[in-house]
Amino acid sequence: MERPENVAAAFQSAWNTHDMAAFGALFHEDATFVNRFAHYVRGVQEIVALHRPLHETIYRDSTLDNELIDTVPMGEDGAIVHFWSRLSTGATHPAGPHAVDTLILAVLRRGDGGWRIQALENVTLTDPRTGEIVLRR
Repeated sequence: MERPENVAAAFQSAWNTHDMAAFGALFHEDATFVNRFAHYVRGVQEIVALHRPLHETIYRDSTLDNELIDTVPMGEDGAIVHFWSRLSTGATHPAGPHAVDTLILAVLRRGDGGWRIQALENVTLTDPRTGEIVLRR
């Protein structure tokens, strides 16, 4: 990624092609990832290992639609990026086709070859009283 704000589109592209090599290339080797179920992993191999079986099964026909919210620079070599992400599952998901909206916070660091994710956290939008999934408008 040439600029931190490219992360939303790059993440979407890697997800939508279900290309785990491209997905892994978005992250620094020692990156951390917290998925929407609060599962924490560290290291690009663990991040890919968390996602590969999902993309081979229940998410193999899923798509993401990401929308950049903001980019907050942290000096010349760091940035915090927030983006909306709508996961649309397909017929292979046990619950059938449905949508889930999340808010993603990504911390990016510039290194050799451009910007990559150092840490990412994905939060599902839910009603705090009922736990029901909420879709943003």
